[in-house]
Amino acid sequence: MAQDTRDNYAIELTAPDISAYREGNTGVEYVTTFDSGQAGPHVMVSAVVHGNELCGAIAVDFLFRQGIRPTRGRLTLAFANVDAYLSFDADDPTASRFVDEDFNRLWDVETLDGPRDSVELRRARRLRPVVATVDYLLDIHSMQHATQPLMMAGPLIKGRDLARGVGVPELVVTDAGHSAGRRMRDYEDFSHPDSPRNALLIECGQHWEASSGDLAIETALRFLLHLDMVDAGAVTELLPEGPLPTQRFIEVTGPVTIETDNFSFTEDFRGLEVIHKAGTVIGHDGDLPVTTPYDDCVLIMPSRRLNAGASAVRFGRYVE
Repeated sequence: MAQDTRDNYAIELTAPDISAYREGNTGVEYVTTFDSGQAGPHVMVSAVVHGNELCGAIAVDFLFRQGIRPTRGRLTLAFANVDAYLSFDADDPTASRFVDEDFNRLWDVETLDGPRDSVELRRARRLRPVVATVDYLLDIHSMQHATQPLMMAGPLIKGRDLARGVGVPELVVTDAGHSAGRRMRDYEDFSHPDSPRNALLIECGQHWEASSGDLAIETALRFLLHLDMVDAGAVTELLPEGPLPTQRFIEVTGPVTIETDNFSFTEDFRGLEVIHKAGTVIGHDGDLPVTTPYDDCVLIMPSRRLNAGASAVRFGRYVE
C-alpha cells in the first residue's frame, strides 16, 4: 500500500470513481437532487470539500448505490471540490487537499462576491445557489492525524442539539471556525441563532484509514434518519449493531492563528492531548511562545500546514 512517508499512514481506502455523477440534475456538475414530491426540508450531504479526504466520497457514492431517496422534502448529494479530488494520487496523498486555496475558508459573502479568482472560488460560486436553499447540511471530512473522530457542531445550541440527534461520534466540538475564513457549515443562516437552518461537519478520523469510510457512511445514514428523511426500516438494516456512544462535548475557546512563517510545536501533538497546567508552552510563533490559556486545555486538530494566517491548533475544554 502507498504510504504518506511523513506520518507513515497507510492508504487503506480507495477513491471511488465518481464520473457517473458528473452530469447531475441541478445544472451544477456533480450535484444531484432527489425530490420526494412531499413537503419537507432540503437536506444536503456533501463530500470532498478537501480533495484528499476520501471518506466523504465513499459515503456519498454509497448513498447513490444503495438507492437512498427522501421520503419527504429534497435530498441533495454533492461532490464539492471535484478538481482537487480528481487529482488524488495515492503516491502523494496530501497534495490534493486543494488546487489553489482551501475551499473551506471561502464561505462568507464578501469573499464569494469579491474580485478574487481561483479554482476553489469558481466552484464555490457555482455551488452557492444550491447551498443557499439547504435547510440541513452534513459536510463530511477527515483529519491529518489518527485521532478520535470529531463532530464539529459550530458555536450555537442548535448545532449541539443536531449533533445529539445524530448520535455519533462520541466527541462533539463546539467552535466558531477559523480566522482564515468561513467554512461551508458556517455559511449565512447556518450560523445565525434565530434561523432554523443548521449544519454539521464530521471529521471521521485519519484521512485514509478504513474506519473513516465506515463512520462517514454511518453518520450520513443517521443524519438522514434523525431528520426523518428516509425509510427507517430499510436504512436501519445498513447500520452497525450496538448502542450509540455517550457523547462528550468540547468547547473551543479560540484558534491559535499563525502570525509568522516560522511556527513550530514543542512536541509532535496529534490532537486531543489534555495539557493540565495553564501557561504551558506548546509552540513558538517566530520568537513568541504559544501557551495554553487555562488548566486542562484540550488541543484540537493541531495542523501540519503551519503557514501565516492559518490555524495552528484550537484550544478547548470538556464541558457538561
